[in-house]
Amino acid sequence: MSLTPSTMIELGSPLPPFRLADAQGHATGSDDYPDQPLLVVFMCNHCPFVKHLADALADFGREYQAKGLAVVGINSNDYRRHPQDRPEKMLEEARARGYTFPYLVDETQEVARAFQAACTPDIFLFDRDHRLAYRGQFDASRPGKELPVTGEDLRAAADAVLAGHAPSPHQQPSIGCNIKWK
Repeated sequence: MSLTPSTMIELGSPLPPFRLADAQGHATGSDDYPDQPLLVVFMCNHCPFVKHLADALADFGREYQAKGLAVVGINSNDYRRHPQDRPEKMLEEARARGYTFPYLVDETQEVARAFQAACTPDIFLFDRDHRLAYRGQFDASRPGKELPVTGEDLRAAADAVLAGHAPSPHQQPSIGCNIKWK
């Protein structure tokens, strides 16, 4: 299990435009959420770091979508070399975890490159103007640590963004498995 941190791109960066399909061919894009805060999570099925927080992420998605936050998950891994991340397996994972947000396939990996995503999970929260307000960890919990998965870091950032405020600029990078590049 390799440890790769997120790149921590500059706060205020614009949302890279994207349009991707889920495993069933339903397309979702950045332009589907005008004037709405948007959380983009680069994730996959097999990464132990994503597995560690997947149930809490599903709960977070349901709770914060009800508050007005748009949420999308994007799998950019090379699923030909990592068959656990194939689109049909993503569909199974979304159903099993109860994801209420689109779980999209970035087959060309162009979207991950545009975001400068580095790991799974890699979390990017954009404000209503689609400017980067938060990039960092879900919380301080990691596989093998005794800390509970609470989502406290992302919750604090999302609460601030939904209230029209900037989150604290003191943000800790997400740590996870590297994106499996082609």
